[in-house]
Amino acid sequence: MSLGTLTNHHAAFKAGDVDAMPDCFTEDVEHRVNEGGIRHGLTLFAQFCTYVAADYRKILSDIDIFSNEAATRGAAEFTVHGQYLKTDLGLPVASGQSYMLPAGAFFDLRDGKISRLTTFCNLEDWKRQVSE
Repeated sequence: MSLGTLTNHHAAFKAGDVDAMPDCFTEDVEHRVNEGGIRHGLTLFAQFCTYVAADYRKILSDIDIFSNEAATRGAAEFTVHGQYLKTDLGLPVASGQSYMLPAGAFFDLRDGKISRLTTFCNLEDWKRQVSE
């Protein structure tokens, strides 16, 4: 079940389907994002997904998904091909700049849904790319 859940999440993310993404998560999901705070709960996670979709266009490639035998933990490694559409608070000015970053995500799973998502990418590399 875990690989299916993680595959469904990444398929929705890859398709930019903001409405489908929350279906893969528990109501009490803990979302930890690179260089940011922790969001608790599905409502805050869904708001984050909507905000990201408005500010960034992202296409994922080279997705490799892994899970443990017990289907309680998983990980994914992928490449983000993005476009920076709208200036984000405290970050460089957006003007449609393109970027490409390797990234990773770690998951806890409960009852066939994602209960924790932690994402990582190199923020300094991203800043360099969008500032050139």
